[in-house]
Amino acid sequence: MSRTLLLKNATVVATMDDEQREIADGAVFITDNRITAVGPTAELPTDADQVIDLSGHVLMPGLVNTHHHMFQSLTRALPAAQNAELFDWLSALFPVWGNITPEMMTVSAQTSMAELMLSGCTTAADHAYFYVNGSRLEDNLEAAHRLGMRYHGVRGAITLGHSQGGLPPDHVVERDEDAVLKEMQRVVETHHDRADDAMIRVALGPSSPFTVSPDLMRQSAVLARDLGVLMHTHTAENAKDLAFSQERYGMTPAQFAEETGWVGDDVWHAHCVHLDDHGIKLFGRTGTGVAHCPCSNMRLASGIAPIRKMLDHDVKVGLGVDGTASNDGNDLLGEARQAMLVARVRHEDPTAMSAREALWLATRGGARVLGRDDNIGRLAPGYCADLIAFDLNDIAYAGGQIDPLASLLFSAPRRVAYSIINGRTVVDQGRLTPIELPALVEQHNRLARQLVDG
Repeated sequence: MSRTLLLKNATVVATMDDEQREIADGAVFITDNRITAVGPTAELPTDADQVIDLSGHVLMPGLVNTHHHMFQSLTRALPAAQNAELFDWLSALFPVWGNITPEMMTVSAQTSMAELMLSGCTTAADHAYFYVNGSRLEDNLEAAHRLGMRYHGVRGAITLGHSQGGLPPDHVVERDEDAVLKEMQRVVETHHDRADDAMIRVALGPSSPFTVSPDLMRQSAVLARDLGVLMHTHTAENAKDLAFSQERYGMTPAQFAEETGWVGDDVWHAHCVHLDDHGIKLFGRTGTGVAHCPCSNMRLASGIAPIRKMLDHDVKVGLGVDGTASNDGNDLLGEARQAMLVARVRHEDPTAMSAREALWLATRGGARVLGRDDNIGRLAPGYCADLIAFDLNDIAYAGGQIDPLASLLFSAPRRVAYSIINGRTVVDQGRLTPIELPALVEQHNRLARQLVDG
């Protein structure tokens, strides 16, 4: 039997549809896990199994996170990595991460997902590339099932140890690349859901040119396309990343991506801070996506990605919080605010990115990058019921009622009042419903201490 939910009287409903409609005194009607009607409250049905009055709220699509490393929440603000650029940061953390257990993977994923959901994120792509001590992608899938988040698990890998010219220590890499490919195939065949309302999807993601071999890049691309799944990696993140590609492979990161088969509408790359003009045009021409992670890029002093130029060349761009040890948070609304601000700083132009453009990247842009623009990222009949609402009565938005949607970014970001994922209310009046946060935080802190203590 179908169950209905009516969200009514919202101050504004930001649909993020093709017309970018913003509906005053708006409402959304949901049947089971699908949106069935969007419009002014007076024009929608008045009865439903559950009715939520959103007077004084902004209602919009759930935010889409296109790049994360959830396990890293165990090592936030670690002193040895607080003031380091990317390569030194990784060198400080790889040995610590070598002590991660399956329990730590699951709990850190739960913590990351909980914080993401409270910031308005309803879909997250998690680049899980670190597998030691029996850890598997299933550890993170367990967390997604528990929390009810729409989850894209990227089965990543690091295989190029220090003795072979890579960055990671030898003892933390997966040395047998044939075994890695077999495990990638197993995870896809076991867990990837091809339905358009899928809660779990799997992508393949060798971590980076300095942590895996070119052969694994090529073979994983072939495997991904044989299996019909997406591909994800890191590209052109900082100056040392550029130097490594030039010195080891004699080409730029974009040229390396093209040479190994890592361009196309089934591929997205994280960061791309130093993507050159050739790379930007290549990505735009081939439909290759980019996950923009402004907080992490600033935290590691990597630079500011040329997002305005990418958008002008029709590159698909979404937002990502990146690792919780390089951000060091899981706030996707805050990431959208940073994307707006750093674009203005890079170009010294206040029109370089508007609040609405940044929110578009956080919703429609992310959905497009993850190949889901036909079922998430907007409020329209037939789309998955992933919605979030922010309470405008919060002091952070006082004085911003003339344009409440823009106020979400120009003001200090706050937690969502409501979050609905796949038709299920997971944040109710600011409270996360699937899990008790105090118990989770206590468990997470205990495991983080165990990890760091070795």
